[in-house]
Amino acid sequence: MRKRLIATVLGAGLIGMLALAAPASAAPANGTVYVVHGIPGATVDVYVNGTKTLPSFAPGTVAGPLSLAPASYAIKIFAAGADPTSATPVISASVTLPAGANVSLVANVDANGKPTLSTFVNDTTAAAAGKGRLVVRHTAAAPAVDVLANGSPAFTKLVNGNEAKADLAAGTISASVVATGTTTPALIGPANVTVTAGMATVVYAIGAPATGSVASTLGVITQQIPLAGAAMVVQSGTAGLLDHGHAPAWAVAGLAIAALGLSVSGWAVARARS
Repeated sequence: MRKRLIATVLGAGLIGMLALAAPASAAPANGTVYVVHGIPGATVDVYVNGTKTLPSFAPGTVAGPLSLAPASYAIKIFAAGADPTSATPVISASVTLPAGANVSLVANVDANGKPTLSTFVNDTTAAAAGKGRLVVRHTAAAPAVDVLANGSPAFTKLVNGNEAKADLAAGTISASVVATGTTTPALIGPANVTVTAGMATVVYAIGAPATGSVASTLGVITQQIPLAGAAMVVQSGTAGLLDHGHAPAWAVAGLAIAALGLSVSGWAVARARS
């Protein structure tokens, strides 16, 4: 009888430990999506998988964040009010969203002035205390450019479809965009850009420079995206259980259950002997 009781208690402890050790199945995490309208002068309707998702989407605006399941999405952008069954879309593209991704989809013009959909993965990793992240994305119909911060080159040789970024102390900088290798004239700006601690400040260069009698449509759109917080470290008093770092939580819990089982079995043995 005593042996059976001990085996039962220890078996229960082992089962509890294995249950805690087994990974829990979870559904894939949704992705986070922002949509940026960077084509001056064109109000549009945005369809996702055939459903009108952003009606009358105005130039210079940012929609989101949208939480979407990981999948492939058909994106079609029409002039506002157009019949999607007969009209030709301004932009047609397919976008694959991985689980847990954080992306910005940008309706913009390529280097030749053709409307396109650009996809940028947003870096949301934590910045150091007191710092924010400045991200500059070239989505304008312009050649390579340099970005000046307070009059000095900060990012150079940035071409359409690419980005540059840096973590900076929170504050305000005067930014302008110039042709690569020059400091004047400014194609865009100068304009004050605020870098906020714990945030990514994303600046999109959009539009096209003047050509003949057509005036310049160059400009910027600014977007702010929260960065991840600093990781919190909890001292659990298990140093030495592993060579690098602490024991996983399931192991600590399993040991506690096993210890409880041993305590109960010891009590049962003592009582049986008495």
